Amino acid sequence: MTTKQTIPSDEDLTAFIDGELTAEEAARIEAIVSEDESVAERLEFLARASLPFEQAFAPLLSEAPREKLEGMLVAIPAQQSARFASTPAFANRRRFLGALAASLVAGIAIDRAVIGIGRGLSAKDENSDWRAVVADYISLYTSESLAGPVPAREDQAAQLAGLDEKLGLSLSPEAVSLPGIDFKRALMLQYDGKPLAQIAYLDPETGPMALCIVKSDAGGKAPDLESRKGMSVVYWSNATHAFMLIGHAAADRMTAIAEGVRVRVEGFA
Repeated sequence: MTTKQTIPSDEDLTAFIDGELTAEEAARIEAIVSEDESVAERLEFLARASLPFEQAFAPLLSEAPREKLEGMLVAIPAQQSARFASTPAFANRRRFLGALAASLVAGIAIDRAVIGIGRGLSAKDENSDWRAVVADYISLYTSESLAGPVPAREDQAAQLAGLDEKLGLSLSPEAVSLPGIDFKRALMLQYDGKPLAQIAYLDPETGPMALCIVKSDAGGKAPDLESRKGMSVVYWSNATHAFMLIGHAAADRMTAIAEGVRVRVEGFA
C-alpha cells in the first residue's frame, strides 16, 4: 500500500492515460500504480471507459451563453490562465468535463459536472463495470437535457434501427415503450470496445430514465436491483445481451417497469 506518495486523483489518472503529464509526473504515477493495486485497478477502469460524453452533450454545450462563459474565464487569475494557455480547448476528456462544469455555473441544465466512476452499492459481478459507467453518464441528465417533443413513431423506429444493426436486435417502438413515460431518443455509444445502446426517456414524475443494452456472453441472469448515483437500477441478462433500466423512480416502480419492458424486449432479442 502506498504511504509516502499522494494517491492520484481521477483527473491525474485521466491525464496520464491521455499522455498529457510531464515525464516526471508520469513516472510518479507509474511508481504508484506499481505499488498500489487499487490505483492500478482504477487506472485500468478509467482507460476502459469510452462513452462519448462530448458527442452526447454537444447540443447542450452549443447553447451555453458564450459571453457569460468568456467573462468567467477572464476573471480567472492570470497565473492559473497561463497554466492552460499552451493547450487547445476541448482537446480531451478533462477539458470537456471542465466545459460541463462551466455550463453548470452558467445555468445550463446538467446536474453534475464532475464525473467520478461509481463503484455502486451491490456486490461485484462480471457486468457491474459497464453499469457504473452508464450511471455516471445518466447522472449528468436533467429533465431539461431531454426537453422537447416526443419523436414520431417513424423517427423512433429509425433511431432504433441504428441500434439493431450494431447489437443484433430487432427493436420496435412498441417493444421499448414505457407506460406513461416519454421516449426521447436512442443513441449508440461504446464501452470497452463494445456497442452500447442507450434509449433515453423522460418520466414526468421523476425525470430522466434510460434503458441500456450491451452484448454479453456472461449468461442469463434474473432481474436484480441496485442503487447507483442515487438512482435505482434494475439489471438482467440473457444468453446474448445484458440490460439495465436506470432512473430516479422508486425501486418498486422501477422493478415493475423493468419487468414489462424485459418481457417485450427479450421477445425480440
